[in-house]
Amino acid sequence: MTYIKTCDKAGYSQNFSLTLILIPAVIAVIILLIGSNIARAFSLAGAFAIIKFRSAPGDPKDIAYVLFTMAAGLACGVGAYAYAVLFTVLLCLVMFILHLVDFGAKRTSNKLLKITIPEDLDYEGAFDEVFDKHTTGYELRKVKTTDLGSLYELVYTITMGNEVSQKEFIDALRCRNGNLNIVLSMSAETSEY
Repeated sequence: MTYIKTCDKAGYSQNFSLTLILIPAVIAVIILLIGSNIARAFSLAGAFAIIKFRSAPGDPKDIAYVLFTMAAGLACGVGAYAYAVLFTVLLCLVMFILHLVDFGAKRTSNKLLKITIPEDLDYEGAFDEVFDKHTTGYELRKVKTTDLGSLYELVYTITMGNEVSQKEFIDALRCRNGNLNIVLSMSAETSEY
């Protein structure tokens, strides 16, 4: 919860927040199974090296599940079958419950908005009323002339609630920009505006 509350607005990862719940339990089981056995510790270090250097970096939740299966395999390997079953069932149950309650789900999303306007429209403040109604935050990132200077292209980053109708939002913008081109990207993470 601290991770979610202290990140930028809509800037956190739901899968990473789930990973923060899964990893401590998995590491605790691994440490408990290794105990003071040096041979188990070295074999586990070798397995971790295979994961780190032989696989492409992926989603944090996927990596946590790989560690989870390694811990279950380690438990089976040392003969603690009942412990492996108990650990697997409990952790799977926790993850199912977190999935059902949609723990860490984003209530807003960042998007990239490109609006083409005629050159005679004063773009400063022209869309503020629409943005105030349909978004929780917006910022003008770029202004560019197109069509030999007869049009402007405005690029905004916006934060929208998941319950907001994108069609109503775009329709409200079209009424202001003379029905020219509007592009709403589903993610604001783009290097080129």
